[in-house]
Amino acid sequence: MTATQRRLLQRARQARKKAFAPFSRFKVGAAVETPGGRIYTGANVENASYGLTLCAERVAIFYAVAQGERRFKRVAVVADSEKLTGPCGACRQIIWEFCGDAEIILGNLKGKTAVHRMRRLFPFPFDKSYL
Repeated sequence: MTATQRRLLQRARQARKKAFAPFSRFKVGAAVETPGGRIYTGANVENASYGLTLCAERVAIFYAVAQGERRFKRVAVVADSEKLTGPCGACRQIIWEFCGDAEIILGNLKGKTAVHRMRRLFPFPFDKSYL
């Protein structure tokens, strides 16, 4: 793992501490990196109406977009689970929209990591080419 990947994963770990997960107690942190090297973070935010819950990946990307960013080259996701936790289907769609075939770095609190390309996690994406 490169120093850049480790740094992004560390930022996702830090963001995880800010998660609001009173129902599932499953805290997730995410960090996204722009082509210029800026990093934005997010944590999952749960709601009693479960459908209104937002995942860490979407929080990070939406926050960055609200700050004027539009493209990203890496996404890191950290959860406290034995098995590495990949983005859910909704997050995969959002990641594809803003990141394309980005590098996806997964990690847990025990130091286990993996790096994937988005195309491997989301092989037949729906995007603007269909519109």
